[in-house]
Amino acid sequence: MKNRLTIITAALMMVLLTSCTNKLVGTWNIEKYTTTIPEHEGVVLTNIGTMTFKADGQGDKQLNYTIMDVTINDNVPFTWISTDKYVTIKGENSEFSKTWIMVENGSKSQKWNSTQDNVVQIIELKKQ
Repeated sequence: MKNRLTIITAALMMVLLTSCTNKLVGTWNIEKYTTTIPEHEGVVLTNIGTMTFKADGQGDKQLNYTIMDVTINDNVPFTWISTDKYVTIKGENSEFSKTWIMVENGSKSQKWNSTQDNVVQIIELKKQ
């Protein structure tokens, strides 16, 4: 009986973890990207590109935006992992490579926040 309960519990945990991860799989438009430093005017960028999350934990970014007269093309592949509250993106030389807090974690829309060195960043994504 104990073995059966262990197997059922393990299977349930795998289903729950998979369902959280699978929510991100697909291509997402970055509808809004906001950067704010306390006591300074924030920067709001819209429709800066897409991020594609693959089921194997790999991903691709196709981002193009200008901030403070600097044009940024971020087309670097990345790896990712997520839980129901956090997503971590790892890649080289990218403003998006960090752990994000999932403020909204829907199947069609996402909102993530990150704070580092007194800079608050917010990303709003919509699934294609």
